[in-house]
Amino acid sequence: MIMHALAWSVLMGVGIVALMVAGIVNGLAIALAALAGFVLAMPVTWLVTRQIMHKPAVRS
Repeated sequence: MIMHALAWSVLMGVGIVALMVAGIVNGLAIALAALAGFVLAMPVTWLVTRQIMHKPAVRS
C-alpha cells in the first residue's frame, strides 16, 4: 500500500503538471489526472514491488 501511495502521488503530480503546462486548468481535468494516476499506479506498483521482492541479497 505504501508503494502504491508513492507511485500514485508521483504519477498524479506528473499528470497535473502536464495539464498545467498545456494550459488546461479546470477542476474536471485535474480530477481525471488524479484518477488516471491512481489507476496507472496499480501496475507500476506491482512491477516495482515484484522487482524489490525478487532482488537477491547482497553479500560482501
